[in-house]
Parts: sequence; C-alpha cells; structure tokens
Amino acid sequence: MSATPNSPEPSNVRERPPAWRRLYLRLAAALVLLAVLAASAFVLWQWVRDDDNLSARQQGVRERGELVMPFDLDATTHVFEPTGDGGVQTVVADDPADEDQIALIRSHLQNEVAAFRQGDFGDPATIHGHDMPGLAVLESSPDRLIITFRDLPAGGEVTYSSDDTAVVQALHEWLQAQLMDHGDDAQGG
Repeated sequence: MSATPNSPEPSNVRERPPAWRRLYLRLAAALVLLAVLAASAFVLWQWVRDDDNLSARQQGVRERGELVMPFDLDATTHVFEPTGDGGVQTVVADDPADEDQIALIRSHLQNEVAAFRQGDFGDPATIHGHDMPGLAVLESSPDRLIITFRDLPAGGEVTYSSDDTAVVQALHEWLQAQLMDHGDDAQGG
C-alpha cells in the first residue's frame, strides 16, 4: 500500500532537528568530552602527586628502618606474602655467603617474634607509623595469633597465622602496608 498525496507520512520517519538544536547537541557533547578530559587530567595529577608522596614516604620508612633493623637494607631483601590463614615474612641476604648479614637478620627476626608474641609491635610502628593498617588489631590480639620463626639458608622467615578472620585480615593489611612502604627493598610473594 502506498501513501496518497493527502495521507500523513508513516510514523517511523523522523524529521531532522533544526540547525540550532544540532548545534546545541554538538556543543553539549563537546562540553561532556571536555569534562571527561579534565577529570582524567585531575586523576592523573593525583596519581603523580600521590606517587611523589609515596616516594617520600618510602624514603622516610627506609631512614627509620635503618635505625630499627640492624642489617643492611641494601644487602637484603624483604618478602611479604599473605596466606589463607595469615602470612609469611622473609628476610634474606642478597649474598647467601654474607654470614654477617644472615646473623643480623636471624637475630633481629627472633627478637621481633618474641616481642610480637607479647603484642609489642613497636618496631614496625616506629618504622611505618602507629596508624599502620592492621596494626591495632595485631597489637590487641597476641592470644589469637601464632607466630613462628625459622632459619633459612640466607636469612630467616616469620610465619603468622590465626583462625580469627579479623586477625587474618589485619595480617594481610599489615603485610601489604609493609610491602608498599619498603618499595624497592621488598617483594610480594
């Protein structure tokens, strides 16, 4: 069936909007694009600014770490690895034949384990700050936390475990904070 000259056009045909409306829609799209670009630039600026702050924080952590940890941070590597029931912290000498560094690592970690078992996390708080993620829970939970030490050929390993999910979550936050703060001196497991 074809349309007759006096019949209305089919309803599925739309008229083109007037020129002023097309211009308005283009202007609105340009403003949205400009807003998206501005927001992206702001996020990038924040990231760069936060990266500068992170670098400054890591430098401060390194300086305070040198006061607390007796071994040479340039000659050792920290590894922080979360596990299902807690986490593992490993410190090893970069040179497996460096007996002095290995002895310093083992002595320090054994002392830390003894303090941690009593709820004393003063050394990490000194290095990373008293508001360190997970720290408050760990300090208040020594009876819900199992901490063990073992020698490794090039250093030592501390294992943290708990059957309390809040303590496990705190351990994960605490280990992640240390990993971030130690920067190039640390690795994630």
